[in-house]
Amino acid sequence: MNIGPFTFEEFKAKAAAFHGYPAPGLLIGGYMVEMARRQLPEGTLFDAVVETAKCLPDAVQILTPCTIGNGWVRILNLGRYAVTLYDKYTGDGVRVWVDTEKLRRWPETSAWFLKLKKKADQDSDLLFREIEEAGETLCSMALVHVDDRYRKHKSMGRVGVCPICAEAYPPNDGAICRGCQGEAPYGDSFRPVPESPCLSPIHESPAAQAQASAGPQLTAVPVAEAVGKKALHDMTRIVPGESKDAEFRAGQVITGGDVCRLQTMGRAHVYLEQDTPDGFIHENEAALAFAKLMAGENVSFDETPREGKLNFRATATGVLLLDRQRMEAFNLVPDVMCASRHHGVLVEEGKEFAGARAIPLFLAAENFRKAQTLLSAGPLFTVAPLKAARVGVLVTGTEVFQGLIEDKFAPVIREKVERLGSQVVAVDIVPDDAGQIARSVGKLLAAGANLIVTTAGLSVDPDDVTRKGLLEAGLTDMLYGAPILPGAMTLLGKLACPAGSASVMGVPACALFHKATSFDILLPRVLAGLEIKRADLAEMSEGGFCLNCRTCVFPKCQFGK
Repeated sequence: MNIGPFTFEEFKAKAAAFHGYPAPGLLIGGYMVEMARRQLPEGTLFDAVVETAKCLPDAVQILTPCTIGNGWVRILNLGRYAVTLYDKYTGDGVRVWVDTEKLRRWPETSAWFLKLKKKADQDSDLLFREIEEAGETLCSMALVHVDDRYRKHKSMGRVGVCPICAEAYPPNDGAICRGCQGEAPYGDSFRPVPESPCLSPIHESPAAQAQASAGPQLTAVPVAEAVGKKALHDMTRIVPGESKDAEFRAGQVITGGDVCRLQTMGRAHVYLEQDTPDGFIHENEAALAFAKLMAGENVSFDETPREGKLNFRATATGVLLLDRQRMEAFNLVPDVMCASRHHGVLVEEGKEFAGARAIPLFLAAENFRKAQTLLSAGPLFTVAPLKAARVGVLVTGTEVFQGLIEDKFAPVIREKVERLGSQVVAVDIVPDDAGQIARSVGKLLAAGANLIVTTAGLSVDPDDVTRKGLLEAGLTDMLYGAPILPGAMTLLGKLACPAGSASVMGVPACALFHKATSFDILLPRVLAGLEIKRADLAEMSEGGFCLNCRTCVFPKCQFGK
C-alpha cells in the first residue's frame, strides 16, 4: 500500500534519510498523515497537532509543509499516538490514531506497539511486512474541532540580553536566561572555542576558569613562622554554648604569645596577608561594591564589611520594597549571596532587614562582574516611609447607632493607626443607611481626614449597605475582597469629591476578634502611599492564612509574608 505519492519502500528510504532509520512508528505515521490529509478539502491551509513526541512528528514534516520550525506543527505530548490536521482558520479537522482493537489482527505489530516483546526478540522483517500490508487499516479517524487556544501561534515577544552570558533570550523567563538560572545541560563543562590561535579576550582559558572555580593558590605557613606578620583573614574561636567570634582579625600582627592560642584553636598553619591575586576580588571589597548598588532610598549599610559580609538597615520606618526577581538572579551567581525580609513588610528605622556577602575569601573576577551587571539596573532595596495620616473613623451599624451595642471598633482602629504615627481626627457612628453613610463621609472630609477607615457592614448580607453608601459618596478604584484570613472582606479605594479627597479602607468585623487581620497587613502600605492593585492582593495569598495562635506575636510571625 502506497503512502501518499510514495511506495512503501520509497517512503521507508525517505524515513531512513530524515529520521536516521526507518522506525516502524514513522512508517505507520505516514499512513496516518495521508488518511487525515485526504479528508481535508482541496486547497485547505492546515496545521497539525501531534499527541506524541515519538516518530510521528517526523511523518508530518516529511509529507506536509508543516514543520516544528515554522510553527505549523504543535506537539502536545499527551502520550497518545495520534495526529490531527485542521484548517488553520476555522479549526475544523481530522484526527487519526492507532486503534488498539485493529492491532489485534497483526500480532507482530501489536507486540511491538504495546511493548509485549523485547527488541531483541522482535522479527523486524515480519514487522515491516505487516505494516506494509496493514497500512491504514491499523488506524481510526474522527472529525474534530481544535480550540482557539491551541490554534494561536505564540509570539516570541520581546528579546533581551542576559546580563550574565550576554546571549539573547525572552525576558519573560526572568532577570537572567534559563541557562544561567541552572537549566543548561552543560554544568561546568562550557568552554568557548577561540576564533583564532590566540584566546579571545572576552573568554578565559579552561585553566583560568578552573582556577577561578577552585579559588587562588594561597600558601599557608607554620604558626611559628608567622610571628611578626599579618593574618590574611579573620580566625574564629568557638566555645560551644558560650561564644563564637573572631579571635584574630584580618591584618592583625601575630605575636609570639599568639602561637599557643592559635594551636589550641586547632591552627597548625596560618595564611598571611598578601596582595590580592590577579583575577580575584577580596571578599570585603566585593561586598562593599555590591552594597552600594543594592541600597536604595532610606536604606543604609555597614561601611566596613567583616569577613565579606554586611547588613542593611532602614533609615526610616516604612514598607520594604524588594526587587525579588533580581535578588533571585543575583543569588544564582556563584559565590555570592543576599538574604532579606519579605517584600512589603513593615521595617523600623534603625533595624536591620537584609544582609549580603561574598562567600569565598577571594571572589573570582568573572563572578564579581556577573553580579555587578545584575545589580547595575537599580537598587534591590528601598523603603517607602510611612506618612502621618489624618484618620476619620466611620462606624456603621444601626444597633451601634441606637446605643444597643457599645462601639468597640473605634478604639481598635485608633490604637492601630496611632501606633504607626497617624492620628484620628474624627469618629462618626451612623445607621445602616446608604444616604447617611455618604453624608458622614462628607463630615469626616470636612474635619480634615485624608484616610477614612470604615468598619462593619462589609459582608454580603442584604442589609450591609456600607459599600453602597461609599459609592454614593464618590468611592472610586474599589477593591473588595482579599485572599487573607482573617480579613477576606476588606475594602480599598479612593474618594475624590467636592468635599475633599482621601484613601478609604474598609475593615471587616473580624478585626474585633483577632489581633492581626488584613487591615494590619495593608495599613502600612496605604500610609506609605503605595498603590495596591488586585495583583498585589493575589500575591498575598501565600502567607495570608493566620494560624490564630493562642498567644499572638504578630508581626513576629509568617502571617502576611
